[in-house]
Amino acid sequence: MNSELTLRPATPDDVPELFYLIQALAEYEKLSHAVTGSAEALQEHLFSDQPYVEAIIAEIREQAVGFALFFHNYSTFLTQPGIYLEDLFIMPEYRRQGIGKALIKYLAQIAVKRGCGRLEWSVLDWNEPAIAFYRRMGASILPDWRICRVTGEAIASIANTDS
Repeated sequence: MNSELTLRPATPDDVPELFYLIQALAEYEKLSHAVTGSAEALQEHLFSDQPYVEAIIAEIREQAVGFALFFHNYSTFLTQPGIYLEDLFIMPEYRRQGIGKALIKYLAQIAVKRGCGRLEWSVLDWNEPAIAFYRRMGASILPDWRICRVTGEAIASIANTDS
């Protein structure tokens, strides 16, 4: 692992750099067109009186090189809170230095400290390097589960359905 690596919770001053890293993640996943949010919205969601998400910044020599963005979920079967890792990203030139592993370890420590019953995330089916990495970390890839998503107008349509 890179001995110059620092992991820490994001602060409001990190938001511009964090949003830049989110855009870099979208570019890597060929989803740049899907980034419709803003740094201002991210700041509100991270640091308002009722934050929706938390973030961990990975730095080398005080330069942000990666992040993990997460939030709490809940397992009804375990009757315990969990942590859902929405995104984990390391700039390509800093990969294979143990940064991703360190971020997951840091997040697992948060989960243990908070009494969480599970830590989970999704991975794109084409991202074989990430899948192999997660398996090496001890993650199970659940073959029988699919993500269901409703966005934008579809949410409003469901909300306004009479039956």
